[in-house]
Amino acid sequence: MYVSMKDMLLHAHDNNYAVMAINVVNMEQVKACIESAEEEKSAVILNVSPRQMKAHAYPYIIAPMVKNLAESAGVPIALNVDHGVNMEDITKAIQCGYSSVMVDASSYEFEENIRRVRAVVSLAHAKGISVEAELGHVGVAADADGENTDYYTNVAQAREFVERSGCDCLAVAVGTAHGSYPKDRIPKLDFDRLKELRKTINVPLVLHGGSGAGEENITRAVACGINKINVCTDLMNHAKTSLLRALEEEPGIQYMELNERVEESMKDFIKAYMRLIGSNNRYTFEKHTGPEFD
Repeated sequence: MYVSMKDMLLHAHDNNYAVMAINVVNMEQVKACIESAEEEKSAVILNVSPRQMKAHAYPYIIAPMVKNLAESAGVPIALNVDHGVNMEDITKAIQCGYSSVMVDASSYEFEENIRRVRAVVSLAHAKGISVEAELGHVGVAADADGENTDYYTNVAQAREFVERSGCDCLAVAVGTAHGSYPKDRIPKLDFDRLKELRKTINVPLVLHGGSGAGEENITRAVACGINKINVCTDLMNHAKTSLLRALEEEPGIQYMELNERVEESMKDFIKAYMRLIGSNNRYTFEKHTGPEFD
């Protein structure tokens, strides 16, 4: 079932669990995500960043692929622009058939952030497309941005931001960061801030920089109110490791078989993560008829 993020995240919000948002760049990753979602009876969001859109996962290829596979699936599947900064990239994705977009204006001042989000909301909502925004700033793990409390989401501003911007879900900065953390370092999250945000605003909350945060942080973040968790680096690293292991174990493996091996390995990772954040067994379904909530 091809849908926007809105309803699936509202269900997660009302039932205290989170949905994976997984960055994908090829058919094998798309299939691994959707098949995992069906097998775990879970919703899933497929993310593509503007950089990925330009380098490999071209919108005119990835959007029809996801839509065709999702429409024959019995669980909710969304395709989302991850960290859309430029209106041009967001508009292109909408034209190609994305079901959701994220507008990241977090590097701008509060009023400009709202203005930019409102512009995207006006365009997207008219087409039934959901919009994610970001307040605070989730930076880069290698630069230790997650430790800079100046980047953290201001709880006092959060309600006004959501009400005035019209966003459907909000990415918050509470101590995570994008990319790989330095070796042997696990981020320290501000769970008290996260709890206050959950109490203050009534839209689903999003955690970026979920990769490398550690299972304990992830499960606690979900318990404190996170409803969408972005996963990119962890899955990419897992896929690379699986590929290298397969080549080492079987140097003569054929290219198609190698892809199949990596795809199955990715499914193992995705399904385990879905169980970790509680999105499994949330839907009962029949093929082509759409989901019903348990």
